[in-house]
Amino acid sequence: MTKKILVINPNTNPAVTEGFSDAVEPLRLTGGPLIDCITLEEGPWGIESQEDADSVVLPLRDLMMARTDADAFVIACYSDPGIEICRRAVSKPVFGIQESGVFAALQRGQRFGVIALGPKSIERHLPYIQGLGIESRLAAERPLNLSVEESESENAFPRVLEVARELAEKDFADTLVLGCAGMARHRQKLENAVGLPVTDPTQAAVSQALGTVLLA
Repeated sequence: MTKKILVINPNTNPAVTEGFSDAVEPLRLTGGPLIDCITLEEGPWGIESQEDADSVVLPLRDLMMARTDADAFVIACYSDPGIEICRRAVSKPVFGIQESGVFAALQRGQRFGVIALGPKSIERHLPYIQGLGIESRLAAERPLNLSVEESESENAFPRVLEVARELAEKDFADTLVLGCAGMARHRQKLENAVGLPVTDPTQAAVSQALGTVLLA
């Protein structure tokens, strides 16, 4: 039976799912695990507040418990909503894209900078970074002041580049992380433009899930 990695978009915007599904296409190996990207059927259009993040925890847990066909799960939201609850609920590995993304970035630089959606996103992210014990390696998080939907548009790239340059030039970040699954389309173009390694956290999480499943 073909093994499967289930990548779940906890917001209900299918354009975000389509964007990160395209981003993980190089990881769909011939004869390898199926990488199935799906959109949660209940939840906010974009996760932009703590209330939004909290609202998807139980639906995510219930979905994972129901999907006994999956060999690994990826929560494709940079807040990693419900990751510990989901890990306790299922026996298969669960990867959160913030956790995976920042640890992947740390393998490519000393000080990582995060391009966040807005101030409320940063408020959620910083305690999590502290909990992971890597606050000393964080150069800064800077906000785009855009919604999830706005950030995934090609029109957002000039603003994404502006914030990336601020992180590099003002905060001395030497590696960058895209702080939302919806920004996946910008990774390669941004890396070329800013001249620093840029991590798309969904690619990082799926890469780690892929390795785990292949070695199981």
